[in-house]
Amino acid sequence: MSDKNKLSLTSRIVIGMVAGIILGMALRYFAGDSAWVDSYLTNGLFNIVGQIFITSLKMLVVPLVFISLVVGTCSLSDPSKLGRLGGKAVGMYLITTAIAISIAIFSAVLVQPGSGVERSSDATFEPSEAPSLSQVIIDLFPDNPINAMAEGNMLQIIVFALLFGIAMALVGKPGERLKGFFDDLNEVIMKLVVILMNLAPYGVFALMAKLFTETGLGMIGSLAKYFFLVLIVLIIHGFIVHPFLLSTLARVKPGIFLRKMRDAQLFGFSTASSNATMPITLETVTKRLGVSNSVGSFTVPLGATINMDGTSIMQGIATVFIAQVYGLDLSIADYLMVILTATLASVGTAGVPGVGLIMLAMVLQQVGLPVEGIGLIIGVDRLLDMTRTAVNVTGDAMVSCVVAKSEGDFDTEKYYDREAGKKLEEL
Repeated sequence: MSDKNKLSLTSRIVIGMVAGIILGMALRYFAGDSAWVDSYLTNGLFNIVGQIFITSLKMLVVPLVFISLVVGTCSLSDPSKLGRLGGKAVGMYLITTAIAISIAIFSAVLVQPGSGVERSSDATFEPSEAPSLSQVIIDLFPDNPINAMAEGNMLQIIVFALLFGIAMALVGKPGERLKGFFDDLNEVIMKLVVILMNLAPYGVFALMAKLFTETGLGMIGSLAKYFFLVLIVLIIHGFIVHPFLLSTLARVKPGIFLRKMRDAQLFGFSTASSNATMPITLETVTKRLGVSNSVGSFTVPLGATINMDGTSIMQGIATVFIAQVYGLDLSIADYLMVILTATLASVGTAGVPGVGLIMLAMVLQQVGLPVEGIGLIIGVDRLLDMTRTAVNVTGDAMVSCVVAKSEGDFDTEKYYDREAGKKLEEL
């Protein structure tokens, strides 16, 4: 097949996703009781291929973040720039999170998704305990960086990589020699990302086939207003709020941004993991959107860890939903407390497994709502989680562009070049 007739990566991923959904739903409704389908397809072939795909993506996250951050940091001529980058990035992530949850609460109060929904007697949820803010700050610094890498503790890896890169920049000749080695390593890791991107349609097909073989759409019925409200607000935030902030703060046309972000959004949607999507997000941001590596290698891993726009939307709507189901009224002060708690918790619970539900439990406790109400929404949360991740990934890239533009590390010509980064899809 000629290059002209060759399908783009986006098209191949969409075909794999749609085919997986159709096959999964067909198997569920026509062979749902088959032990053979369950053993050899759902938990056999689909599970194996899907998990290998996600595991392979996660395999690249730690070396990619460490190596790219070291390369970016040791290239900084002005060490004080790190402080500015950190302040701008964290500030932007907190602002977008606050905007997200504010829109979510307003929409939920307007639509009232919990009206008419009956409480389920078996709706239970036991939240894990979130660490205190002081402990989070202490835990930023690894006592054993190798252990931090083995456990995938992203904030500790970021701190160690920054310190390592600064030391390389300050040490002189040895640092220059070492930089060449890290530059080569970075190229190798990026080539691995390209290889996995080309295998993505098969992994996405398996993930979707397994999900829709196991998950029926019937459960959405009783929670339809909640489900579609969350979905609509996520779409508004990802396709209206993010582009608006980009065009306002970075002064670039948002249509090109959304077009170039499609692959990363599809990866985020299919894997439901910002960390697993991080290699593709970083590659897209630096190779296609014109963000310098010194900025992108910092803002993307940080965003994947603390940027919770999509999760905050779920929390805002879920809080109002649970309050309405239990017949409890929230005051204006309660709503403001929800916004503040969820925004700060996005940093305070960064890197904690199951962070979305832990944050929601914290928010509910803060305004006196029953935590077991989370059990009402868990059934449809997996489907919404996919869209949340796509929105989070879009936010990571948007903030990276804005911060890079403010620092003068943004290649506008590459941003507007439709062919920039096209080689990502070629082996």
